[in-house]
Amino acid sequence: MGLTFSSTGKSLASDNDNSCGGLNIALAGNPNVGKSTVFNALTGMNQHTGNWTGKTVSTARGKCLRGGVDMTLTDLPGTYSLMAHSAEEQVARDYICFGGTDGVIVVCDASCLERNLNLVLQVIEITPRVIVCVNLLDEAAKKKITVDTKKLEELLGVPVCGVIARNDSGLDEMLMRTEDMLSAEEKSPLVYYGEAAERAIGIMGGALAELLGGKISLRFAALRILERCDDLITAIDSMCCGELKRSLSDSDTDIGKAYAEAVRILEDDGIDTAALRDMSVTRIVLTAEQIAEQAVTREIPDYYERDRRIDAVLTHRIWGLPAMLLMLMVIFYITIAGANYPSQWLSESFGSLGEVLRNGLISLSAPKWLESVLIDGIYCVLTWVTSVMLPPMAIFFPMFTLLEDVGYLPRAAFNLDKYFSRSKACGKQALTMAMGLGCNAAGITGCRIIDSPRERLIAVLTNNFMPCNGRFPALITLIAVFFAAGASGAVSAAMLTGLIVLGAALTFLWSRILSGTVLKGMPASFALELPPYRRPQIGKVLVRSLLDRTVFVLGRAVTVAAPAGLVIWLMANVHAGDSTLLAICADFLDPVGRFFGMDGAIILAFILGFPANEIVIPIMLMIYMGQSTLTEAGDTAMLADILGRNGWTWVTALCVMVFMLCHFPCSTSCLTIKKETGSWKWTLAAMAIPTVTGLVICAVISWSARIFGII
Repeated sequence: MGLTFSSTGKSLASDNDNSCGGLNIALAGNPNVGKSTVFNALTGMNQHTGNWTGKTVSTARGKCLRGGVDMTLTDLPGTYSLMAHSAEEQVARDYICFGGTDGVIVVCDASCLERNLNLVLQVIEITPRVIVCVNLLDEAAKKKITVDTKKLEELLGVPVCGVIARNDSGLDEMLMRTEDMLSAEEKSPLVYYGEAAERAIGIMGGALAELLGGKISLRFAALRILERCDDLITAIDSMCCGELKRSLSDSDTDIGKAYAEAVRILEDDGIDTAALRDMSVTRIVLTAEQIAEQAVTREIPDYYERDRRIDAVLTHRIWGLPAMLLMLMVIFYITIAGANYPSQWLSESFGSLGEVLRNGLISLSAPKWLESVLIDGIYCVLTWVTSVMLPPMAIFFPMFTLLEDVGYLPRAAFNLDKYFSRSKACGKQALTMAMGLGCNAAGITGCRIIDSPRERLIAVLTNNFMPCNGRFPALITLIAVFFAAGASGAVSAAMLTGLIVLGAALTFLWSRILSGTVLKGMPASFALELPPYRRPQIGKVLVRSLLDRTVFVLGRAVTVAAPAGLVIWLMANVHAGDSTLLAICADFLDPVGRFFGMDGAIILAFILGFPANEIVIPIMLMIYMGQSTLTEAGDTAMLADILGRNGWTWVTALCVMVFMLCHFPCSTSCLTIKKETGSWKWTLAAMAIPTVTGLVICAVISWSARIFGII
C-alpha cells in the first residue's frame, strides 16, 4: 500500500520503504486524545500530508530527529477500533498489519483510559512492538484522576509513558523507550476469548504458521479468518499470492482441514460467525475495564459533572439549537464588526501600491493597453479579492477553530443529527456544513470524515447551501442597504443567521430528495464522541487557522482571480459597435434576469464571479456605471442610490441575496468536487442543484410580489 499526495500527485515513500531514514513508526489513537499534538511536537515542520491510495482518508508523515532517535512517524487516522467498520479503521488496521512498521505508538487520553485501552489491546494483538503514550495527564489531574503508568506497563507487558504533549513533557522519555519496544517479543495473550474460541484460534493459527511466515500475527489472523472478515482475508491472500483463499476452499489442504475443524469446535459450542464477532468485542471491552480498574484511581467518581451541566444546555432538545444559533450570530457579529476597518485599510493600501506600479509601467514606456490590463484588470481583481476576503476569514476561521478546540463542534453535530437522520443522511454532515461557512472547498474536503460513499456524496452535493466567507460581504452589504439601514450590527448578524438557517433547511431538503432518488439508502450508524471541554490553545489555534485555513483558501482564490481579472477587463474594454461586450451580454441576459426578479447585469455578474464570489457586487456596479474597471460604491448611501437608479427594490435585493445563497459553487469548490468525486457528472450536479433551487425560489418571490402588487 502506498501513499499519494492529495494536492500534487507526487508519491510519498511506500509503506515498506524507509528511504526517509531510520525507523518506521506508526502513530495510532482514538479521536480527541491529542494524537496530532504528539505528532506535531515530535516532527515539527518535517511533515508531508497526503491521501491513502484508493481512499479519501488523509494521512500525515513526518521525520523525527529529537532525542538521538531517527524515525519516520506515520500519523494514522483517528479510530476507536481496528474491526474495520469504516475506511479509517481499515486504513489503520492494514497499515499496522502490512505497512512494514517497526512499531506502533498508541496515544491514549489519561482521563478516559478505559475506552482507549480497547484500541491498545487490539494493536497489541497484531504486534508486541507497542508503546502506550498516556497523554493529557494535566487534564486528568484537574479531574482528580491518577494513572499508575508502572502498573499499567506491568499489566499490558509493553512500555507505557505518561506525557503532556502540549507542554512537550515526557516525549523525550517516551522516545528513549523505543529500544524496549523494538526488542519486545510475543507474549501470552491479554484477551481470553473462551475455551472453544481459544481452541479454534490455536488450531487455525498453527495451520497458518508456514504460509504467513511471521509476516502477521497468527492469533490475529486466525481470529479474523474465523470471523470471516472478508477485506482482511483478501489483504492476507494478496500478501500470500492467492494461496490463502485457495487453501481455505480446499478441504484437502492443511489450512482447509484446520478451518473446518475450528468451525466445528465453535458450532459445537453454539458460536456462529456473528456470535464470535460479538464475543471478541465483548472480551476486549471487559479486559480493558479490568486493566483500567487496577491502573486508574479516581478521587472524584463523577468527574464529568461540569461537562454534563454545560451539555444539559448546549445539547438540550429544546435549548440546544437556539444556543447554537446564538453562538453563530455572535461569531457573525464579531466578524462583521471587525472586518470593516482592515478591509478598508487593505483596499487603500493596495490602491496606493497600484498607483506606484502604474507609474513604474509608465516610466518603462509600457503600452497603455498593457498598463490597463495589468493594473485595472488583473491587479485590481486580485487586490479586491484579497482585501474583501482576508479580514473576514482572519476573524472567522480562528473563532471557528476555537469552537473546535474547546470541543463544541461535536455538540453541534449532535444537535443536528436527528435532522440528518430524518433526511437519511449522516450526522457528521453537520461538521462539514460548519466548515462550509468558512470555505465550501474546505467543507467539501472535510466530507472525507463520512464513511459511507453514498452519504459522503450527498454531503458534497449539498455543501454549497452554506454561504462561505466569499459570499458574506455581499450578503452583509445588501442587508445593510435594504433591510438594516441605520440599525446596529446585531440586526445584520441576525438576518445573516436567518439566511444560514434557510441554507440548512435546503440542505436537509435536498439530502432527503437525493437519498430517496438517485442516492437511495438508509443512514449508516456512526460513533459520535462528545469530548471533554478543554481550554483552547490560543497560540496554536491562531497559527493553525491562519496558516492552514486562511492563507490556504486565500491562495486558491487568488490563483483563479487573476485570469478572471483578465476576462473582465477584456469584456469591459472590447467594443462591438457602440457597446462593450459586457453591456451587450448584460442586455442579452436581461429578460432572463427579469423573470427571476433580477436583471441581466446581476446574472452576468454571477457568471463572471465564478472564480471568486467577492467580485459579484463590484462587477454589477461596473456594468451599471459603465466603467472599464471594477468599481467601489463607497458608503452604503451611495450604493443605495446607484442600485435604486437601476431599478432595485427590496424585492430585487431579496432575490439577489437568495441567489447569492443558492447558486453554483465557485471555481475552487468545483475543482475540489471534481477531485473528491473523480467525476464531472457529480461536479455538474453539484452546480445544478443549488442554482436551480435558487432560481425557483427567486421566481416564487418575484412573481408573488407582482401578484400581490408589492412591485
